Amino acid sequence: MTSATARLDLRLNASDKARISHAADMRGVPVSVFVRDAVMREAESVITAEQLVTLSAAESHRFLKAFDAPFQPNVRLKKALARVIDPS
Repeated sequence: MTSATARLDLRLNASDKARISHAADMRGVPVSVFVRDAVMREAESVITAEQLVTLSAAESHRFLKAFDAPFQPNVRLKKALARVIDPS
């Protein structure tokens, strides 16, 4: 079991605190454990939602088609590459 070393302070109104305390009692865990677990579930949900990209079938098809196409550098990239190869 790891020991907690960081703190998170939270201000609540009395009714919110009572509701959270009641829910923690119903689960049989301390309020701090109940709140930590709930916050961690929400954090994981947010992170997953922000990192996940969902494409429609048409978007997926266009993406895979572009991904499979041979790379074609544009004019600006060609000029930049020429400067790197021959900086004089």
